[in-house]
Amino acid sequence: MTIQCTDAEWKILEVLWEASPRTMPEITRQLEPETGWTRHTVITLLKRMAEKGTVIIDETGTMKRYSPAVSRQEASAQQTGKLLGRVFGGNASLLMHHLVDTGELSAEDVEELLKELKKKT
Repeated sequence: MTIQCTDAEWKILEVLWEASPRTMPEITRQLEPETGWTRHTVITLLKRMAEKGTVIIDETGTMKRYSPAVSRQEASAQQTGKLLGRVFGGNASLLMHHLVDTGELSAEDVEELLKELKKKT
């Protein structure tokens, strides 16, 4: 499945990956301090996400409960692949150079990446 999420939908997925299933009021309470979203905004986003297949709705109880339909790993891999293709022409080394040049990767991050690369070879 192709995962297409807006930034707002990604925020909801983050809440659901943290703990799920959750009700709409629980999701709203979690996100309101950061986003200022009302329950109406969260309902709209959850409906859209259900249509896209990124959340699952359990309607068996007194309140609907929402769970992610995709894992964080699956969504992250797809989004990373899209970014890599769109911004860096599919060249992972250009992405890494950019992260190093902009200071996004610390020396510790680089060491950790080197260890991971050595494990893979």
